[in-house]
Amino acid sequence: MDKPLLQVRNLCKSFGAMAVSAGIQLSVMPAEAHAIIGPNGAGKTTLLAQIAGELRPDSGSIVFAGKDITRMAVHKRSRLGISRSFQITSIFNRLTALDNVSLAVQARTGHSFRFWQRARTIPTLREPAMAMLERFGLADRAEDVADSLSYGEQRQLELAMTLATEPKLLILDEPTAGMGVEESAHMVSMLRSLKGKQTLLLVEHDMDAVFALADRITVLVYGQVMATGGPDEIRSNPRVRDAYLGCEETSGVSGVVHAA
Repeated sequence: MDKPLLQVRNLCKSFGAMAVSAGIQLSVMPAEAHAIIGPNGAGKTTLLAQIAGELRPDSGSIVFAGKDITRMAVHKRSRLGISRSFQITSIFNRLTALDNVSLAVQARTGHSFRFWQRARTIPTLREPAMAMLERFGLADRAEDVADSLSYGEQRQLELAMTLATEPKLLILDEPTAGMGVEESAHMVSMLRSLKGKQTLLLVEHDMDAVFALADRITVLVYGQVMATGGPDEIRSNPRVRDAYLGCEETSGVSGVVHAA
C-alpha cells in the first residue's frame, strides 16, 4: 500500500481555554479526495490553516511527503507542493483571466523572465495558461478582466490558477461557497475530473458535493475526529447522525442525516 502523502499526528491547537484542535489524527493518501466535514465551530478551517502553515499548532506534527513540516513557513510548504484556495476568492481583479493564470504558471517555474515584459506575452507562460483556461471552460473569457467575471467564473479561475502551480496537495476551503445551483454543479464536475489524478483535501458544507467527490470523509466535532471512512460508512454511522442532529440545522450538515 502507498504511504500517506499527508499525515497529521495528534495535532493540538487552543485559543485561550478553547481547544479547536484536540489530538487530531488524519492521513491523506496520494491521489485521494479527502473531505473534512463538521458543524460550525468544529475546527475545520483551523485544521486547514495549520496544514497550510498559516497557524502553528501547540503540539503534534504534520508530515508531508515524508518530511516534517510542522514548523515550516507557508512559502516553503508551497514550494514542496501544498497549495490552498480560500472561501473568499483570491485573484487579481484588474488583470485578465489569461494574465492571472500566466502569473500562476510563472510562479510555478520560479523564473522572473524579463521583468519588464508582460507574462502573457511569453509563450512558455501563455500556452499552458491558455490550456488551463480551456480545461475549465474559460477560454472565451481569456481576454476579459477578472473583475467582470461572474462569481462562479472567478472561483473557476482561482482553481485554474491553483492547479497551474502543479501542486501535490490541493487544499480547498468551501469550494462551492456562495454559488448558485448550476455554478455549484459545474464546480463539482470540474473537481470530479481531478479524481484519481490530484490529491485533494477539502472542507465543504454542501453534502451533495462531499458525497459526489470524496473517497474518504473525516468528521470533526469540537476539534476532535469523530469518524473517518468512505461515504457509505459515514452516511450510516449512528454517532455521526446523532452528533449532527444535536447541532443547528443551519450548519449545513443536515444532508448527512437525510442521506442515510
